[in-house]
Amino acid sequence: MLAKSRRAERGELTEPSVVESPRARLFGPPNALLGAFYYPAAALGVWFAWALHLPWLVLAIAIVSIGPAVVSLVLAYSLLFVTRRACPYCWTAHATNWLLVPLFFWLYNLSY
Repeated sequence: MLAKSRRAERGELTEPSVVESPRARLFGPPNALLGAFYYPAAALGVWFAWALHLPWLVLAIAIVSIGPAVVSLVLAYSLLFVTRRACPYCWTAHATNWLLVPLFFWLYNLSY
């Protein structure tokens, strides 16, 4: 989606796309760019926290993961009722965000 966002910025898309909607940039940069930083950062953070046995850091990451999950709720609503477009990549990201919250809390519980 990040590559598609960049193509849209250059005017190279030939079909309508969700990356052209205002909701594709909720916080300024493309949502896909934020995800490109968030997912690796969360994975590395949990991996280091788990390896170094820092349960407080796992808990912090679990709490932070609630933010992207809530944003995904807003964007999912937008896809269904505002944009009304099919976007399998979007739904994959939303499902991932929703599943990461319980996963990170589960990892926190395992770390004790």
